Amino acid sequence: MTSKHKGTCFCGEVEVEVSGAPEAMGYCHCSSCRSWSAGPVNAFTLWKPENVRVTGGEDYLAHYQKTELSDRQFCRKCGGHVLTNHAPIGLVDVYAATIPSLKFEPVVHVNYAETVLPMKDGLPKLKDFPAELGGSGEAVPE
Repeated sequence: MTSKHKGTCFCGEVEVEVSGAPEAMGYCHCSSCRSWSAGPVNAFTLWKPENVRVTGGEDYLAHYQKTELSDRQFCRKCGGHVLTNHAPIGLVDVYAATIPSLKFEPVVHVNYAETVLPMKDGLPKLKDFPAELGGSGEAVPE
C-alpha cells in the first residue's frame, strides 16, 4: 500500500499530494532558500516528480525561477510557498511544513557552508550538495 500525504498553501486554495516515500529529507542553509523561506533554514522533502501532484487550485499556482535549478511555486492568492521543482536533478522539494501529516525525519544538512544558524544535531553537514547531485559532497564540521 502506498502512503499518501496531502497539504495546502497558507490559504488552502492550492492542494498538493505526495505519495510513496521521499528520496531525502533535510535542511538547506543556502542564501536563496533562506531568503525565499524568510527563515534561517529551509526544511525540505525531496520527491521524484511522479510522486507529487497538484490536486487543487492549479489556477492559483504561480512560478518564480531565479536559477535554472529551482522553479519555485507558490499560491498567487496568499503567497504561500508550496514546492520547488528541481528539474535538472529530477527532484521536487515539497516544503516539510506544507505536508503536516508526513513525519519529518531529516538525514542531512546541505549548503552548510552558508549557514547563519549552526545546528548541533549529529546529522552530516555538507559544504554544498551531495556529489551525486552535482556538489562536492564535502562534509564540514558541526
